[in-house]
Amino acid sequence: MFTTLEVDVARASGPTIARWQLGRELHRLREAANASHKEIAAELGCSESKVYKIESGDVGVSRADVIVMLTRYGVEDEPTRQAALDLQRQGKERGWWAKFGQLPNPYSMYIGLESAATAVRNFELAAVPGLLQTERYARAIFDQQRMTEAASEREKRLQVRMARQVCLTEEPLLNLWTIIDESALHREVGGREVLREQLLHLVEMSGRDNIDIQVLPYGEGAHPGMLGSVAILEFPQGVHTPVAYVESFAGDVYLEREEDMRRVTLAYTYLHSSALSSTKSRELIADVARSLA
Repeated sequence: MFTTLEVDVARASGPTIARWQLGRELHRLREAANASHKEIAAELGCSESKVYKIESGDVGVSRADVIVMLTRYGVEDEPTRQAALDLQRQGKERGWWAKFGQLPNPYSMYIGLESAATAVRNFELAAVPGLLQTERYARAIFDQQRMTEAASEREKRLQVRMARQVCLTEEPLLNLWTIIDESALHREVGGREVLREQLLHLVEMSGRDNIDIQVLPYGEGAHPGMLGSVAILEFPQGVHTPVAYVESFAGDVYLEREEDMRRVTLAYTYLHSSALSSTKSRELIADVARSLA
């Protein structure tokens, strides 16, 4: 029997969860029918890699292909077939971010994952995390990080970043647990006034029940986070395992394998144990803000 899940996500999740659900069930049905990826690829007239991507939820799938697959798997029950087709339709819908126009695929992928997540744990080495940035701070970041892009593209990214933050204030809330290296509190992104505004915003947001902000102080010396920033996204139980995201000049990297996640989780646990408590972190952030007045 084809199963569907009702899940509680942080905001409109776009097509991500529907693709995952459909892919998981198509994988289960294929195995129950004792069919190989190669056989299904031949049925669909596509590559084996596309079948793998469909089952992992990495890509959408056409209605015609779903019908072919269900028929091949011997699924004749009409409600079951309709449930699959409903998920197929949802999986082909555009995410909320599409209203901002064409975005780079890696960025769209991350937004889709973040929108489907119930919790995000991240560590930031050099800047305040995007979900907690003020508009002026974010603009200063983009003006430096994306200086080779057209002003219109930077403005689009800024609008998307601001729109993403609704997940922290709109029910059901995204749970955000962030650890920020102390250096980010002193780096005058946009100048003293912009940084002070940003730090006061952190103090305010740290009072929300769904947001936990910790600062990793200079006194801790060397730490695993010196390798770079990382985000761990968690999803509704039974929908998808956690995914770690790392951004670098070499491109975006997504980690899902058990051994990779174990390594990332161990590093994050170390950072958490080394960071100041939420209360002491709030006090430090407020002190730095006062020094900028």
